[in-house]
Amino acid sequence: MKQWDIIIIGAGAAGLAAGIYAARSGLKTLIIEEKMAGGTAADAPSVENYPGFSQISGAELAEKMALHCRKTGATIRELETVVSLDLKEEKKTVITANSTYEAATVIIASGAHYREIGVKGEKEFRGRGVSYCGVCDGPFFKGKRVLVVGGGNSALTTALYLSGIVAQVIVTHRRDAFRAEEALVKDIASRGNVQVLLNTEVKEILGEKAVTKVVLFDSKTGEVRELAVDGVFVQVGEAPNSQLAREAGVEVDEHGYIKIDLCQRTNIAGVYAAGDVTNHPVKQVGTAVGQGITAALEAYGYVRRPYYRK
Repeated sequence: MKQWDIIIIGAGAAGLAAGIYAARSGLKTLIIEEKMAGGTAADAPSVENYPGFSQISGAELAEKMALHCRKTGATIRELETVVSLDLKEEKKTVITANSTYEAATVIIASGAHYREIGVKGEKEFRGRGVSYCGVCDGPFFKGKRVLVVGGGNSALTTALYLSGIVAQVIVTHRRDAFRAEEALVKDIASRGNVQVLLNTEVKEILGEKAVTKVVLFDSKTGEVRELAVDGVFVQVGEAPNSQLAREAGVEVDEHGYIKIDLCQRTNIAGVYAAGDVTNHPVKQVGTAVGQGITAALEAYGYVRRPYYRK
């Protein structure tokens, strides 16, 4: 069994930032990622609020972070799924589908997954017109009519990206106003092929081999109607990937997010958490990076116990 100073679960923005700081501090660092390095940030069509980049694609930003992390000496194991954790002993054990690893400390940066809207037809047509990633699937709908569900930054960013590919984008939001940044709201209003339907909920997704229409409910008028669309892009937020941590004894809140203190510490000594899996109220690339840095430096203090921590 190979020994590590620190194991980081997840190679999104938080995990990669933690990896950079851990490796630079001299810790033998392993990052385990079930997909490819980059996390959900890589799915963003455009990132315009990360300091230093007025505009950059999420994929490019993620690639730069992963390259930087590898250059510091951290080992990144991609396409390797963690299946269980034993965090109670002094040496923490991380078991994956491929191997078993031990480390003095663990940072959980497992991120989150896309939330579903939970309507009939959503699961049935996933991959056949229902998508959760505009960058991944937008090109398949060139010249067609699509629906974007959601009212936050991710929904409007996706709608703006799709407006440059498809014939028409319809954005539905169940409330009477968007909660996205004002700059995005103004940009949406300026796009001629984007239609906004507020106070509107998707009640059902219909089709045969693929999506052909949706059933919409106007909560203000009580009207129920069908709308012909070729695709539905669901952008209603994310849910934390915290199940394994919870099963290992890590405390989570009522929504499943890992509870942390100001130093990213969990309720288990030597176990930290960072990024979208935590109960930090702001879910952004910038805050994930900051949390990852804090977690790595705290983990360094836990492992090395420098003079200023004694």
